[in-house]
Amino acid sequence: MSQPQPKPVDPAEVSDLALATIRRAKFPMLATVEGDQPRLRPVSPVKTDGFIIYVANLRRYGKTAQLAANPKAELCYTDDDHHQVRITATAEIVTDPALLQEIWGGNPLLRAYLRTPDNPELIIYRFTPTQVRYMREWALEYFEVPLA
Repeated sequence: MSQPQPKPVDPAEVSDLALATIRRAKFPMLATVEGDQPRLRPVSPVKTDGFIIYVANLRRYGKTAQLAANPKAELCYTDDDHHQVRITATAEIVTDPALLQEIWGGNPLLRAYLRTPDNPELIIYRFTPTQVRYMREWALEYFEVPLA
């Protein structure tokens, strides 16, 4: 079997290609650390602003303690064509009331499960990127996405 030949990546298009992959993939995997043990799980972002990703969480979940101890994390999106976007980020808890209300108002699942935006179990994390990398299927090479 011959080796697949990936379509070339124009460096000027890397940011747009990465954003398109995020839109298609929708649900990334989130990696955190618990002590010396990596932890990985799928998450459902509640808002995406470019490469800044917002994720809802419940206080009782393991990632709450993990991110409190070490806010460094990585999100990985992989679409149906196996293109990847890896976002190395720092997590912080969102406290801005207007932003919290915007996220609450735009997410029927949050409203259905948690009933009120004041639910003490609810935490919204903002993952702010320190590095974003994009890989096209079979390219076996990451391209740095500029963080304007």
